[in-house]
Amino acid sequence: MKEGSEANESGLRLDKWLWCARFYKSRAQATAAVAGGLVHVNDERVKPSRLVQIEDRIRITRDEVRMEIIVQGIPARRGPAPEARTHYLETPQSVAARETRRELARLSGPSPQGRPDKHARKAIRDMKQR
Repeated sequence: MKEGSEANESGLRLDKWLWCARFYKSRAQATAAVAGGLVHVNDERVKPSRLVQIEDRIRITRDEVRMEIIVQGIPARRGPAPEARTHYLETPQSVAARETRRELARLSGPSPQGRPDKHARKAIRDMKQR
């Protein structure tokens, strides 16, 4: 029996689903995120081995970005990004919050004009070390 056909019938492990849907570059990163409490399914903290079903709500926290998605499909393999996007739907509230955060970041300060020169790089290094 193929692994992909079995996964479509009974669900797919959360860590593998996150990897197949391209939220993380490796299964190890996905497993660490779930174990660290950065991924919740249906508002519950879960283990990486939990089976994901269609219509599950998954909340993913990465850096300062929080995404809430609804599972639309169970992938049989890790495919290209356009194919991966068909397996989930981001909630409108999540999209709006992300756009607001992006707009605030854009308005928060002027962006630098090109690469920093030697003196500016030294100043940046000094600030980071404090």
